[in-house]
Amino acid sequence: MRILVTGGAGFIGSALCRRLVLAEGAVVLNLDKLTYAGHLTSLEAVAGHPRYHFLECDICDAPRIAEAIGDFRPEALLHLAAESHVDRSIKGPAPFIATNITGTYVLLEAAQHYALSLAPADRERFRFLHVSTDEVFGSLGPVGAFSEASPLCPSSPYSASKAAADHLALAWHCTFGLNATVINCSNAYGPYQMPEKLVPLMILNALDSLPLPVYGDGLNVRDWMHVDDFVSALLAVLAKGRAGHRYTAGARNERSNIEVVQKIGAILDRLAPKGAPHARLITHIADRPGHDRRYAIGPGQLERETGWCPAIDYEAGLESTVRWYLDNPGWWKPLRVDIVGER
Repeated sequence: MRILVTGGAGFIGSALCRRLVLAEGAVVLNLDKLTYAGHLTSLEAVAGHPRYHFLECDICDAPRIAEAIGDFRPEALLHLAAESHVDRSIKGPAPFIATNITGTYVLLEAAQHYALSLAPADRERFRFLHVSTDEVFGSLGPVGAFSEASPLCPSSPYSASKAAADHLALAWHCTFGLNATVINCSNAYGPYQMPEKLVPLMILNALDSLPLPVYGDGLNVRDWMHVDDFVSALLAVLAKGRAGHRYTAGARNERSNIEVVQKIGAILDRLAPKGAPHARLITHIADRPGHDRRYAIGPGQLERETGWCPAIDYEAGLESTVRWYLDNPGWWKPLRVDIVGER
């Protein structure tokens, strides 16, 4: 297939591009603005590959988007480009509104016009997959799990912008007939994740003997899914998902933030014992505004309709992630300057 990926230099997008090119035999155009969260070093495994192409471009640039889609002529467009860090959305929401809402609108318009130019059979095959988050559903009570039927109730500027984009994608299907599908995934972790995110931040702070900052009491719960399972879920929906539908993808790995941090500390006590016990660095800080208490995702519909299921055990996946950061300082050290300054 010819697949256009937006945000392919980010954490999940780069994993998707590597998988599509190296394992799926796809021809890929990676379209990325290369903000602070986009890094071509995450794509060294496919750089120069004859089936991989890169275009630096802002998804809000309508003329360039239309030109790129028209020139590349994709059979599918997987939309991952987004501003994604909740803390940054609280400090400055404007980029989230621009990229996540306006950018999604620009892509939908370009995709719709492109689809109309195709022969009927090709138009029917063309797919637009909008990749979203469980955060659009807001805070979940102590039991149960989000599903495709859960109402959207976002709490942060980030999640509100993603909820708006979800609505836009499904509206373009209902109104204009675009074969658009939405997938809402749980928290991802794994290699090549930006150091501002919880898992890599805790790993790298612990290695530097810096405080491990935990919001509030640390009992906020998230469902954790390895990035490779995340990518597999996207490909399952692309292959077998129904246009105009929403799918929820999770790994049934609910852990509180404090449990995740403690587990990372225990792994580092074994793999990098200097400074152990690392849990001594845990520092509780004031909770952030609008901090949702619990997320959990029910992937039942996705599993039934596509046959997808997560394959990576949480304990093994987290340890392999810690090992990756220990083994790849050349990737993450330049990115730490934005987080803690030069060290």
